[in-house]
Amino acid sequence: MIELTPAQIAQYHEDGFLIVDKIIEPEAAADILEKFEAVFDGSYETGVKPDEVNLPVGDPPYTKQICNAWKSDLTVARHILSENLGRACAQLAGWDGTRLMIDNLLWKPPAGRSIGFHQDSMYSLWIDKPALVSCWVALGQTTAEGGTLVYIKGSHKWGQAKPIMQFHGPDDDLKEVREWAEANDLEIELVPVVVPPGGGAFHDGWLWHGSRINKTENSRKALAAHFFQHDIEFNPDLMKIGNGPIYGKYKRFGSNEVDESYFPITYRDDGYRTPGLDEFIQRGVI
Repeated sequence: MIELTPAQIAQYHEDGFLIVDKIIEPEAAADILEKFEAVFDGSYETGVKPDEVNLPVGDPPYTKQICNAWKSDLTVARHILSENLGRACAQLAGWDGTRLMIDNLLWKPPAGRSIGFHQDSMYSLWIDKPALVSCWVALGQTTAEGGTLVYIKGSHKWGQAKPIMQFHGPDDDLKEVREWAEANDLEIELVPVVVPPGGGAFHDGWLWHGSRINKTENSRKALAAHFFQHDIEFNPDLMKIGNGPIYGKYKRFGSNEVDESYFPITYRDDGYRTPGLDEFIQRGVI
């Protein structure tokens, strides 16, 4: 169980993030790591392809990314869809329930390029309540030099900016946040996430964050998940913004209801979870 103290919740609200040494057991991180290459190679345990498979090619290399691997691999699903993780995100946000938006498998090879600093919630405006809580889990030991996740402390209080111009491998990973900070007389304080396997961090959807060049000889592999509060609807006026063009395919004709089969409710205070979710986690049955 992830047990959060009142002091940790207060720190999350103050800084916009909370770094912890254990979100999942190290053995669980190793289990996910064992499945990592197979998923990136297109071997899907459930037979279902993830929603996004981003494998940009270049020299130096880019960070590789898969979105919604939970649909493809049950080892990933058991951790992403756990009631425990959903409960922790609800506690941090002050919600009475959480619903998964997407997960990410992230693979930054040696010399891997940066991910531009951005705000997650700018990419979720296609939902009527775009506020997010994100959870990032290291699958191996992280270091400040190894391309780990980096936060800008307190930047969740800086307001809503706009999607950045280049997400994968920008020449200047701080360009947009630096311009925003200079225009608003704000100071940038970078905080790298340095944790053991299974450790990681939670962060607010409006917090500026990114990852820098991997200057080590080891790949950095991580698992992330982004959660909405449970009672959301589609925002049809903003479906063209962020990743709305990808996930808008799940919108029903004539309705703004969000289908739990694609965006499952993983925790609610009254004990509710999306029907069939636990059966899927155990047996891969949809």
